[in-house]
Amino acid sequence: MFNSVFGALSAEMAIDPGTAMTRVLVEGQGVVCAVPSVVAIHEDRDGFRRVLAVGDEARDMEGRTPPDIRTVRPVVDGVIQDFEMLEAMLRTLMMQVQGRRLWVGPRVSVAVPYGTTDVERRAVRESVEATGAREVILVEKPLAAALGAGLPVDDACGQMVVDVGAGTTTLSVVSLGGIVQCRTLRVGGDAMDDAVRRHVRDQHGLSISRAMAEAVRQAVGSAMPGGPVEVVSVRGRHLESGWPRAVDIDSNEVRIALQEPVHRISEAVLTTLERTPPDLAADVASMGIVMVGGAAQLPGLDRAVSATAGLPVVVPEDPEGAVVRGAIELVEQPGQRVVAS
Repeated sequence: MFNSVFGALSAEMAIDPGTAMTRVLVEGQGVVCAVPSVVAIHEDRDGFRRVLAVGDEARDMEGRTPPDIRTVRPVVDGVIQDFEMLEAMLRTLMMQVQGRRLWVGPRVSVAVPYGTTDVERRAVRESVEATGAREVILVEKPLAAALGAGLPVDDACGQMVVDVGAGTTTLSVVSLGGIVQCRTLRVGGDAMDDAVRRHVRDQHGLSISRAMAEAVRQAVGSAMPGGPVEVVSVRGRHLESGWPRAVDIDSNEVRIALQEPVHRISEAVLTTLERTPPDLAADVASMGIVMVGGAAQLPGLDRAVSATAGLPVVVPEDPEGAVVRGAIELVEQPGQRVVAS
């Protein structure tokens, strides 16, 4: 009764704090906030930390700060590393979404990585409650991703979801509202960007930033051959001379550079299927694989995984928002079995 009354006074929310991006979804409004998971802080001589910027403004400061200012990523490789900075980031985002006058705090569903310990769960819950939430629901990301992709997770049928994020790729099989098999691989968009950086360094003698590598991957990257050859200009520091320099690289070079992380993701799909109970593996074989996450949008990645696994692979519309869409369903339908805690 109280939740229904309070719900009329405040919007229910879902939050997906990811390695690269943090998304906030408000019931009835959709995703209202999608910003880089970066916090810029000023630290004085006494160790006191003050938040200067969050999101895009903080990311623009990376690599450009004086000694007393630094940028922090609260989530690294899919794991929350700095709960204090996570709390500061979420408080800023919730104030932007809700406004400063919160008469009644919202109910908030937060997506957490699979295998998060009880201590970590308690820390996440306290961090979100400190931002003004009146109730916090924690849901594991693989289940939220499956819900957000529209899969019938409560059915007695195996569903395989591959979440290719920035820091990690999570491969999971769900059935009856629970996770039957799950594997986390430290390969994602960041690993792809690192592969591009290594290729440019080894083949062209140029050191480029991760931001530049990410721009190259998004502009001309692919996992499978085919299509017209595109060329992009890359700027960085020449290793021999130390001077700034620009070189042109084409899409074939980028595809070759991405072969290693793409192969690791494809092989991990096979390994996960081998560890899945036979009946559920048969379900996956008949229904195929759903791939979500920001890095799942790499052209040809679905075809590369499909060719290795011998199964159809589907990338839903807006794969980046699958986790936060699934998390909001648990606020709207609190009776769901997939609620983590």
